[in-house]
Amino acid sequence: MTKDDKDKKIITELKKNSRASIRDLAKKTNVRPSTVHQRIKKLTEKGLIEQFTVKLNNKLADENFIVFMFVATETNLDTKIFKNKHVKEVFGITGEYDLLFKMKFKDVEEFNNYILEFRKETGIKKTITMVATITLKEEI
Repeated sequence: MTKDDKDKKIITELKKNSRASIRDLAKKTNVRPSTVHQRIKKLTEKGLIEQFTVKLNNKLADENFIVFMFVATETNLDTKIFKNKHVKEVFGITGEYDLLFKMKFKDVEEFNNYILEFRKETGIKKTITMVATITLKEEI
């Protein structure tokens, strides 16, 4: 789908605040309100905008302990691990490992309890875990 400058401006503002009113978006993008409404509707119908979402404060949401885990798998990996509440994102990757998990926990203790169960899952050969010490940039 092709986006023009108006679409890009609207999308940029929606990324900042998906609850912004049509009127506020129109002011910030210098686009007429009716045009903003039509553009958002079109972008949603075409699938470019998949959902309007909320960004949580990790600390207040008890998800301040962020972990990245590289996972080497066997062919019979049980994908139910993708559905765990701590697993926020899973990427297929190239190299020695097959998957990269982004997970969030309340604290190191909660992570330690989870990891004992995670390693028992069927189809996991080996893992490497890295803890994020600070988030320098995060976009939705």
